[in-house]
Amino acid sequence: MFVTELALADFRNYHEAHLELTSGVTVFVGANGQGKTNLVEAIEYLSTMQSHRVSTTAPLIRAGASSAIIRAKVQASRDDDRLIWLELEVVPGKSNVARLNRAPLSRPRDLVGALRTVVFSPMDISIVRGDPSDRRGWLDSLVVTRWPRMAGVKQDFDKVLRQRNALLKSMSGRSQVPQGGDEEITLLVWNEQLAALGAELLHARLDTLADVRPHAQHAYETIAPVNNQINAVYRSGLDLDGVSEAEDVRGELQSRLLEAMERLRGEELYRGVTLIGPQRDDVELSIGELPAKGYASHGESWSLALSLRLGGFTLVRDDGIEPVLVLDDVFAELDVSRRERLGAAIADAEQVLITAAVGADVPDFPAERRFKVTAGTVEPLT
Repeated sequence: MFVTELALADFRNYHEAHLELTSGVTVFVGANGQGKTNLVEAIEYLSTMQSHRVSTTAPLIRAGASSAIIRAKVQASRDDDRLIWLELEVVPGKSNVARLNRAPLSRPRDLVGALRTVVFSPMDISIVRGDPSDRRGWLDSLVVTRWPRMAGVKQDFDKVLRQRNALLKSMSGRSQVPQGGDEEITLLVWNEQLAALGAELLHARLDTLADVRPHAQHAYETIAPVNNQINAVYRSGLDLDGVSEAEDVRGELQSRLLEAMERLRGEELYRGVTLIGPQRDDVELSIGELPAKGYASHGESWSLALSLRLGGFTLVRDDGIEPVLVLDDVFAELDVSRRERLGAAIADAEQVLITAAVGADVPDFPAERRFKVTAGTVEPLT
């Protein structure tokens, strides 16, 4: 799939913008702060309802405006000219308003999956150097790209977790709860829901991590010619031994989560917080024999993060989906040799959107298009 038209109203620094795009490679060139990243961020947000730059919607709205609108026309593939219209109105402090083929959707999250994207930006170095939440975020974004319904599962899991934590906090300082009381009954309800949703999320994470490893390894070998053995291992407070051999993996995970919550009940009540589940897990990344965090150089960390994104991109393609690949200010961080290797690796993607402050940093691609971005205006470069 690829985007053929993009229209923005009051998004970031764009009062209005309308762009016609094609399959293949498109490069947006402009100095920092001119709005080139805002264009690809709009496409990402329309795809996932998340931004790789901010966690709230307020910064997405142009100063002085009450809302922002993102519209895109998406073609199924180069060989399939079917078109769909996607529209999202972003309103700070309220639910987004989504439309598919101009028909309103009752749940905005139902728009997720109509357009698939894989985005890499300099901020992704946090996947290697940052907190466990950064690595969980990378893995969850790939899970949702593969199976869009998981966006709802993750959203529901987060909601139940907040409610369970609020209940535990209200009971904090105790070592036990009176049996048969309202608090215990409510806690048991949240336990069941958290275990069911957590097992589904954990199952999807484990499957996706196992599937992406070989693709990420191949991408790293392409980018880094030496010391190029990498690994990614899922680390959980839950005992995962033998889970993959279970006849019902999801059911086994759910049972183990419930058992762990029961075992930790006293400590959770005393501390007032949930101590087990996917929200506390991590992905341990390594290069050679050493953990990447704390040992990898800047170049190695950058190459590993890029390889994880490219591995995810290849995995989604293997699933039969052609996502839009976004490389936001990536080439400036690479030497000439690695730029050329990366360019060769992505040349056959259905649509690649690249941003760069300096056009010369980006290798030449066959039949590419380039745009100049200046102060919220976009013009073709001849």
